[in-house]
Amino acid sequence: MKKDVPIILICLILLFIWNGCKEKKIELGKDIHFDKEENIHYGNSPEQIMDLYIPTKKSQGEKDVFIIIHGGGWRSGNKSQLTFFTLSLMQKFPDHVFVNMNYRLVSETNYGLPNQMNDIKEVSAFLEKKLRYNPKFILLGNSAGGHLSMLYAYKFDTDKRIKAVINIVGPADLSDPGFKNYQEYSFVERRLVDPRASGLGISRIDFASPVKWINENSPPTLSYYGSSDRVIPSTQGKILDSTLNKNQVIHESYQFNGGHLDWDKQPNDQFLIDKIETFLKKADKK
Repeated sequence: MKKDVPIILICLILLFIWNGCKEKKIELGKDIHFDKEENIHYGNSPEQIMDLYIPTKKSQGEKDVFIIIHGGGWRSGNKSQLTFFTLSLMQKFPDHVFVNMNYRLVSETNYGLPNQMNDIKEVSAFLEKKLRYNPKFILLGNSAGGHLSMLYAYKFDTDKRIKAVINIVGPADLSDPGFKNYQEYSFVERRLVDPRASGLGISRIDFASPVKWINENSPPTLSYYGSSDRVIPSTQGKILDSTLNKNQVIHESYQFNGGHLDWDKQPNDQFLIDKIETFLKKADKK
């Protein structure tokens, strides 16, 4: 019996390796396969982790990358909230790389900005090293994630690597009187921006408002807002569209039936995915 122990151990190890490899593959339909890596650390904080999905099928050319950024009022939430939607996007865009990221959350001891901007930058740098080329990025986020996507693209993308922004129910102007009814607004005023980050001549609220940083070189932006959203007022989409218009930035804006959390329910989610597909074709021509 003792002689059989090494053989049994080897079999168990091989079985474990085989199962591990199996779990790292995702099949989403005919000829749609991705290699998956979960909970990759891209920084030193336990919160700085991400899931990475790379198409298994090798293709010519450098693949664009979707970076998915969850919501939660800047102080809560998790990438798992957007896992299912990420998989749906992967079916529509099988030749793209996908990242679903966590970021450092705001608390009474940690400011959100610039930390959360630095997290997106660190993810970008990690991917460049991992993929061994300099990809173009599509930032997609909902609620606070939509806000972070816009703010990074309009102000912090110094290398101009953002191809497009997909903003889903994200606040664009934090100084909007309508947004001041947000129940966590006092917390946003106190803790979203480190006082040392904004500098002289601009308030912390304006510093954190994506519309304040839009110019003619801002990336194409698609927005999606709810008809009965009680968190993000309808004025947010109007202010964003107006500012993008003034700066002649390619943009589209759509409204779905429902409240703040209804954007990823049928048929709203499929409508959005279809619009993203056509919008990115326009962005390619920019």
